[in-house]
Amino acid sequence: MADWFNSQLWKFLLLGNYIFVVILSVVVLLKNRNPSKTMAYIFALATLPFIGLLVYYLFGMDYRKDKIFTRKYLHDNKRLKSWRKKFREDDAKVAAFARDNAPWIVKLHELLEFNERSILTFENQVDILQDGEAKFKCLKEDLKKAERHIHIEYFVLRDDVTGISILNILCEKAEQGVAVRLIYDSVGSSLSRKTKKRLDDSGIEHHPFMPVVFTRFTSKFNYRDHRKIVVIDGQVGFVGGINIKDEYDNSIGNSRYWRDTHLRLEGPAAGSLQAIFLLSWEFVSGERPPEDADLFPNKPSSSKDPVAIQIASSGPDSDWANIMEALFMAINNAHEYVYITTPYFIPNSAMKTALSTAARCGVDVRILIPYKSDSWVAQYATDSFIEELIEAGVKIYRYKKGFVHSKTMAVDDVLASVGTANLDYRSFSINFEVNALLYGQSKAKEVKEVFLEDIEEAELVDLERWEARGITRKLKESVTRLVAPLL
Repeated sequence: MADWFNSQLWKFLLLGNYIFVVILSVVVLLKNRNPSKTMAYIFALATLPFIGLLVYYLFGMDYRKDKIFTRKYLHDNKRLKSWRKKFREDDAKVAAFARDNAPWIVKLHELLEFNERSILTFENQVDILQDGEAKFKCLKEDLKKAERHIHIEYFVLRDDVTGISILNILCEKAEQGVAVRLIYDSVGSSLSRKTKKRLDDSGIEHHPFMPVVFTRFTSKFNYRDHRKIVVIDGQVGFVGGINIKDEYDNSIGNSRYWRDTHLRLEGPAAGSLQAIFLLSWEFVSGERPPEDADLFPNKPSSSKDPVAIQIASSGPDSDWANIMEALFMAINNAHEYVYITTPYFIPNSAMKTALSTAARCGVDVRILIPYKSDSWVAQYATDSFIEELIEAGVKIYRYKKGFVHSKTMAVDDVLASVGTANLDYRSFSINFEVNALLYGQSKAKEVKEVFLEDIEEAELVDLERWEARGITRKLKESVTRLVAPLL
């Protein structure tokens, strides 16, 4: 009997696997997700015995979203309503904004205000920083000037040369009595026990975002805090694509050039970043932030070229894909051009349709991606979209000087977006992200000019040459595209 059972064990295990597959397939269908993602999960479950179940367990289960993030979203809405009262919107300025901008820009502002209570702020100073050297220089200077508080939230924070130089400043400020609060993603970041002890000894409050075990093997684990936020005294803010790691600083002597974009904001927009940070802080620490008037000073900058800004945030705790909807609306309403830079380009069906439709309507649509990605899976998945978009009239450029990690978009000299969100499934639906939308001609033109400079270092993909790539490569692209919704 035992021998018979042992000989049939594999069949029993396989039968059990497919019983689970049938049950989970029904569960996936009932969730009414994006059809592409639904089919990808069902395909993985049906064709990969046992491995498919593991993939679904690691990436597909939404128990944390259902139980934790729903409560967080409801609570966050209450806090946002309270904090919103601290911002004094000038009705005359809002009316002037509506009068001076295209109707679709006004609708975009209203969409974000409805979706996430995102405040339209005026009289901000904006500095566009085009590499890690410029970002870290400005950041260190501003950190040293902090008088009341420093709030930092990062996906990648390492205690390497770059990280230690910033952490040293934070420790010094904390020892001087400045309140320093630090959030770092548990998967993306790595801090030694020695570093954490030094933070504790200096009086810095710090928490990992949704800690997981064995982070080395979970680089794609769901629901990561992909944001890069710094707020100093409620008046100066930083947001963009540059993490705190040696790799992002070309002056250290990295193996390849790293091209990235970050923003330094001064003015009321920093208060919007502050609200996002404080909600994250309450989530990771379990503590309500202090009711301190200094958290939201809401002081206009002294800039001679003030900028209207809305901060858009999104994540699995939101009912709406705020950043994706904002970019989608901008692309659909473009008349002249849409220039996009993204390191990871795996668009969902809505974004792909918006881009191809805009191009076929005569809009100059250009997309800049890396020539060689830092992820072979992302590389092949991205490549699978190139041919059909070129056929629709989209111009695809591949950056050859190094690795381009910027996440920017410029539209018609009226709108620019700079932030942390890539044009992929993960940024639109799974990760916590934040983008700054800059309204007006000056910054939109500046982001456009930076894009045009970058494509001088890129290769325009030729359709005829692209179609001639080998069948093996095309097969790899097709397979990775099939599982792209899971990436």
